Order: sequence, then C-alpha cells, then structure tokens
Amino acid sequence: MKVVLLHAFPLDERMWEPQRGALEGVDVQAPNLYGLGRTVDEWADAVLAEAGDDQLALVGASMGGYAALAVARRAPERVLGVALVGSRPDPDNDERRSGRAATIELIENEGPEGLWRSLRPKLFPPEAREEVVDRARAMTLEQEPDGLIRAVEAIRDRPDATAAAEALRDRLLVVVGSRDPFVMVDEAYAFGESAAAAVFEGSGHLATMERPEEFNHVLTDFIARWT
Repeated sequence: MKVVLLHAFPLDERMWEPQRGALEGVDVQAPNLYGLGRTVDEWADAVLAEAGDDQLALVGASMGGYAALAVARRAPERVLGVALVGSRPDPDNDERRSGRAATIELIENEGPEGLWRSLRPKLFPPEAREEVVDRARAMTLEQEPDGLIRAVEAIRDRPDATAAAEALRDRLLVVVGSRDPFVMVDEAYAFGESAAAAVFEGSGHLATMERPEEFNHVLTDFIARWT
C-alpha cells in the first residue's frame, strides 16, 4: 500500500512537510502536480504510473483532491480510500469558471505575487500563524507562471467526479475547515452518502498546514484502516 499526498494550488508538494513525521515508516508518494500534464486525468495517469502496482490511499488537498478523484475515476480497483481536504467532487459551475478566467488574467498580468495577494485572505484566516502563512507565500512565489496557469486550466476543465466520490462510500473522508470559503461544512457532509467528515473549527482552507497536529491524527487514523 502506498499513501499518495497531492498538493493544493498554488503550493507544491512541500506543503506536506508537517505530515512527514506522522507518516514515518509508510510508503509515501508526493508528486509535484505542475509537471505531470495539462489535465487532472493526465495527473492521475502519472500518479498511477509512478505507483507501479501498489494499492493507493490518496490524500488530496484542494487541487490535489481533484487529482485524487481522477485516480478513483480512472482506476477504482487501485484505490483503497480517498481523503478530500478542502476539496470537492463536482465540476466548476459558471461562476467558478468565470473566477478561473480572472485568476489566469491575474497571473498573466501580475505573476505569482499578484496571485498570492488575491489568495491570501481565502487560504488562511487573519489570525493564522505568521510562519505558516510565510511558508505558503514562499512556495507560491517560487512557482512558474506558466505552470500555475496550466493548473488553473486543469482545475477549470476537470470532469465531474461525483459518481467516483459516491462509489467510495465509507472509504471517502472529507476534511474541511469551518472557515474555508471554497467548501462549506454543510456541502462537505453531502459529498458521499456513507462518507466520514472531519471539521476543523476556526480553520481556513489549508488545515494540513494551519492545524498540522490535529490533521495528522485524522490522517493516521485514515491510513490505519489499510496498514
């Protein structure tokens, strides 16, 4: 069994550093999605190829959740379970697609710095620890604009993964912060009829970084089902 950690936009695989200690002794794969293709299905195929024949427990944060569900759509027989962290199975509606267009224009005109200014209040609440916010900012500013744009396009054009999420039943875990502006708590409870949900009160979009000790308890309990 391999645990696959799939990162959020606009960060990269380094966002999972707070989870590394909790996963000591576990076979972990944490790819950088920006280099794996132009669509979530291409990301999924790359993840599957890198994992060989292993069965997978997938943990996807935001954008990474879309990639995790793409794996579940394309190779359900390989998937032990999926943890969606601040992520959702449904495709972009017209309002969200319009927002993606604005994000692409922002990156084209202002680069990663402008993107960070736009996303900072959406990713973390105002009282989030400064060192956590600074880590996220540093990761964002190190990304190539073209890679960020390709990622936004992949997010925008992703297929509906609702059926894949529902098929997981009790193998789906939904993790959400109560102050996440992208995934509401009541929505999270509706993503799968038999899915489990973990709500982090007061946390924003990136509970993995904002509340690592609490998140790691949830993560290790999730993984322990298959180890």
